[in-house]
Amino acid sequence: MSAAPVDVVEHLRHLLDRIGVDWEEGTRDGETVVTLPGERKLRTVVSLLVGERALDLRAFVIRHPDENHEELYRHLLRRALRLPGLGYAVDAVGDVYVTGRLPLAAIEEETVDELLGAVLAACDDPFDDLLRLGFWTSIRREWAWRRSRGESTANLEAFRAELERLDGAAGQPPVPGAGRAAPQ
Repeated sequence: MSAAPVDVVEHLRHLLDRIGVDWEEGTRDGETVVTLPGERKLRTVVSLLVGERALDLRAFVIRHPDENHEELYRHLLRRALRLPGLGYAVDAVGDVYVTGRLPLAAIEEETVDELLGAVLAACDDPFDDLLRLGFWTSIRREWAWRRSRGESTANLEAFRAELERLDGAAGQPPVPGAGRAAPQ
C-alpha cells in the first residue's frame, strides 16, 4: 500500500535535505520548488508536484526563442534522445521546459538525486547553444550597444570569441540589425 501524498511530500523534502539542495514549499498543494545552481544558466528552478500516483516534474529552460525556432527545437529533440526519464516540452507561448514523471514508489534518495542531476544537465548544459540559436540577433545587438557605450560585456562572456571575430571581420563593431546569419 502506498503512503498518503502528505507522507510522500514529507519523505521527498527529507530526501532533498539529505541530498543538500535548496527547496521551498510551492504554491500548489503537494508542490516543492527546488533551486539548482548552474554553470551556464545562473540557476534552474524545478517544480516537484506530488500527485496521487506520481511525482510530476517541470523545470524552465528558456523563454520563447526570437529566431531559428525550427533549428532550436531540432537541437532539443536530438538532446531528448539522451535524457533519462525526461523530455523537453513547449508551453502555449513557446517557452521551453524539461518535464518528467516518477512513480511515487520510486522516490528514494539515489533516484531523486540522479533525476535532479539529469534535470540540471538538461537545462544548464545546452543553455549557451540555445541562446546562440534562438537569440543571436539580440546578443549581437546587446554586444554592439554595450561596446559603443563602454559598458561591461561580462554577461556576454560565453559569446566573446564569436562576437569579437564578427567585429574583426567587419573591421569595426557590428551594426545592430545588420543581418548577419546566426551560426548553425
